[in-house]
Order: sequence, then structure tokens, then C-alpha cells
Amino acid sequence: MTSERARASIPPALRILLVLSAAVVVLGGLWLSRGVFGPLAIAAVIVIICYPIGPALVRRGAPRWLGSTAVILLSYVVVAILALLLTWAIAEFVRLVTSLMPEFTRLTLDISAWLEEMGVSAMIGSQLSSIFSTSNIISWVTTLSSSTLSVGMAFFFVLAYVIFMGVDTGRYGRAEQVFGRRIRPVMDRMRSYCAGVRRYFVVNASFGILVAIIDGVALYLLDVPAPIVWAILSFVTNFVPNIGFVLGLVPPAVLALVTNDWVTAVIVVIVYIVANVTLQVLIQPKFVSDAVGLTLTLSFFSVVFWTFVIGPLGAILSIPLTLLVRALVLESDPDARWLRWLSGDDDAVPEAKAAVR
Repeated sequence: MTSERARASIPPALRILLVLSAAVVVLGGLWLSRGVFGPLAIAAVIVIICYPIGPALVRRGAPRWLGSTAVILLSYVVVAILALLLTWAIAEFVRLVTSLMPEFTRLTLDISAWLEEMGVSAMIGSQLSSIFSTSNIISWVTTLSSSTLSVGMAFFFVLAYVIFMGVDTGRYGRAEQVFGRRIRPVMDRMRSYCAGVRRYFVVNASFGILVAIIDGVALYLLDVPAPIVWAILSFVTNFVPNIGFVLGLVPPAVLALVTNDWVTAVIVVIVYIVANVTLQVLIQPKFVSDAVGLTLTLSFFSVVFWTFVIGPLGAILSIPLTLLVRALVLESDPDARWLRWLSGDDDAVPEAKAAVR
């Protein structure tokens, strides 16, 4: 009652300003600590995905330490597979680009000459040539190689975080037994959040594997170099809502143009549009929306927002982070049901309305 009176005594405009000010402070802290927060969030998501194996073993009579150990080992297996795939793909990409330097140079010269024949300003042609020049390509590859070192350091952070979180999962599971039913609403919200994260990654991984197989087979039949690398890229970018398809299309299309001809490049674009747009843009968002209860607009905005806040990892973690914010900020406030419903959570409908519907 006291909290309601205090809240009523604060003017709405001032309340909005206080909320926005607190949000800016929190987001600024996340931006400054993104090098630590990103690996921490990745480790948390991996542990959440692997967590069900621990309680399953405990229910079958295994000791709790064995359940926690199983969660850690399964998490390490997932991290190891992802690390090996990405390391191999990056190494193949660097090798491929360095071996195709003459082809890139020839392509830029041909495009520059064609633009001059079409009457385009020589300045535009020279700028285009400089973009795809040998020095620029080498600079991109060098930047990618140096970023691999920072990714390696983040990888060791993830390994450490997984151990700590895996050990603590057994403790979190006993919280309701220790403190009783009064903390059940909080535990139910966290269980619902973890279940939503698992559903999201299961749906995305399923569609990602299907898209990767289709793209990889098509690129192999079209004789585009390194089709497995681009299949892995399709799988990874599938976890970027809405715009992941474009990120996965550009490299193989450019490579098809460099190593084959413009007809092959057009075919690659058509195959990606037919397969990826049909699955990733038309079908998958509906499954993702049903799995996590987020509108398509909020899903797209979350990619842009979290990428700005914590960098490239934010694109992959955008949906889990948005779900976490909703669980912490909106689901604990009964007066915010309408905001939850606007965000895509159909369970936020009042019980009377739900019964009529």
C-alpha cells in the first residue's frame, strides 16, 4: 500500500524521466563492459540450453554433483564444436581470399573499365577499385586474423564462466525447497525465461541446419569454392533475426562472381532468395514468434539495439537479452500486462479475457 502511494505521488512525466535515466546508466555500463558481458551472456545461454540434462539425471537417482558435472561437460562439448567449426571456417576463408588476390584485382579493373565505357565518372571507378584493391583486401584479412585473438580470449572467459554456472545450477534448483512457496513467482518467471531461450535456439538451430544444407549443396553444384565455409556462415547468421540472410548471402555471391561469372553469381542470389527468404523470412519468424512470444517488429529492433550496445554478439543474443529484460522489468509488474501483450506475450491477457477468447 505504501509503495502504491509513493508511486502515485510521483508525476508520470518525472517517473518516465527517472526510468529513462536509469536505463541510460545501465546501458552505458553494458557498453563499457561489453568485452566481459558478451562472453558471460554466451556462457549463460549455453548453460541454459544444456541445463535439462542435470535435473534429468537427478530424477533418475544420480547425485547432484553428477548432474552439475554433466551440465558442464555437455556445455564444453557444445563450445568445442562451435570453436572448431568457426576456427576451421576462418582459416579456410583467409586461405581462400589470399589465393584469389589476382582474381579480385582483375575483377576490379574490369568493373572500372566497364564503368568508364558507360560514361560513369572516373572518380567513382577509382573509388570502387580502391575498395576491392589488394591492399584493402589484405587489410580486411589482417583485421579478421587479429580479431581472432580477441575471440580466443573471450573463449577462455566462456570456459571459466561455464564451470562456475554449471556448478551453481544445482544450488539454484534447490532455492524453492529452501525458501518455500513465497519465491515461487520469481522462480516460475526464470523457468519460463529459460524455457523460452531453449525453444528459441532449438527452432533457430533446426532451421539453420536445413538452410545450411540447402545452401552448401547448391554452392557445391555451382562449383563455388569452399561451400562448407559458406554453409557454416549460413548456419551462424541464421541466429541473427531478419537480416542474417543478407549477411550470409554477400560473401558467396561475390566469390561466385570472382571465380566463375555473373550468371553463377545471379544463380547463387536466386537460390539464396528462394531458400533463405522462404525459410528464414516467411516461415521461421512465425515459429520463433510462437516459441518466445515476441513480435516480429520487436525481434528486428532488438537485433539493431543489442548490436549497438554490446557489439556483434548482440545480434546473436538479441532475443535472449530482450526476453531477459521483459522478464525482469515487465513480468514482475501486474500493471504492465498490456506492455507484455504488445511485445508479443499472449499469456499476458487477463484470465477473464482469455476465457472469452
